[in-house]
Amino acid sequence: MAYQPDLSTRHQNILKATIRHYIATAEPVGSKTLAQEYDLKVSSATIRNAMGRLEEAGLLYQPHISAGRIPSDSGYRTYVDRLIVPDDNISKIIEKSLQQELQIAKASFEALLQRATKVLAALSGYIALITFPQNLNSTLRHLQLVRVASGQVMLIVVTDSYQTQSILMESPLENDNEDRGESVIESELQILSNFLDHELKGRSLAEIATLDWSEIGEESWVSLLRQGTREFDREFKQYTDFLNALSNQLRLSFQATSFSPIAIHGVAECLRQPEFSQLQQIQALLYLLEEEQEQLLPVIFTTTSLKDSLKRVSIKIGAENYLEPMRTCSLVSANYYQDKIPVGSVGIIGPTRMLYENAIALVETTADYLSDAFK
Repeated sequence: MAYQPDLSTRHQNILKATIRHYIATAEPVGSKTLAQEYDLKVSSATIRNAMGRLEEAGLLYQPHISAGRIPSDSGYRTYVDRLIVPDDNISKIIEKSLQQELQIAKASFEALLQRATKVLAALSGYIALITFPQNLNSTLRHLQLVRVASGQVMLIVVTDSYQTQSILMESPLENDNEDRGESVIESELQILSNFLDHELKGRSLAEIATLDWSEIGEESWVSLLRQGTREFDREFKQYTDFLNALSNQLRLSFQATSFSPIAIHGVAECLRQPEFSQLQQIQALLYLLEEEQEQLLPVIFTTTSLKDSLKRVSIKIGAENYLEPMRTCSLVSANYYQDKIPVGSVGIIGPTRMLYENAIALVETTADYLSDAFK
């Protein structure tokens, strides 16, 4: 997460008012406007000084010397992380709209997704995206780690349908300062490979993607060490980062070979936003949406567990999006689940000048609705 400066209550209120006014008007905001339209209980001069401090902190900026100020990506990030107050009424209104527009029992799941995307686009005024359920139900039949070069291992995976994947990864055994011989490294790699095969065999790819390695495996790890022919006293927790990376690589690798389409609606609505008046910018975004959905999928759909409901919604603002056509946009997304396993995602793409409170409520409520439908 980007650096966020400490702000006094006054500075928070002024930043919040500036962002809300800019979201509503798309016009740079001046201190006189805030003094007149918001009950900030301070003078225009005080507001102007505070806005100057917020600009120094990188949260606001002036598009022109004589203009008022507008929020930066960092300003929106601070607003989203620290200043938004959830409004349960919005969620209730959205839930009622979905229930009126969608009828789970009377449609196939594909038709339901298409209709939900249209409703989401209409309610938000932005581009709505819903990924079709990902094929992550294959289970692992066999897994093995093979050393291919100094500092690198090949992960070889075979599924229950005999689909095979090979994934090159950095070795967790040679990235420290210990000087161990070749035979020791091979022995340790075999122990790690046996552990992975023991823990992952029979699990689905969806399960593996959401495993919390810090909470599982310790007992199996100790048991396998005792079976080894060589003493291996490295603690299991030393491998947590590698195992989490391995889980993610497995998901991405199999996801790429079993791509499911993305339902997209609302492009016409979003084109009305002033930020998309530049033809070159919107052409790049449209090309991404229409021709490069394989690149878009891992941005929208990330496998996360249901452990922390407060972090269910993912928000990527401006430059936080690594795909170039989206770097002037914000993406708000949330997964929908089958038996607590993430199978797809609901997303909204719009300008960074987005009504985030509504967008968050929209994607979360729609994702909950689809999770219920999947049952």
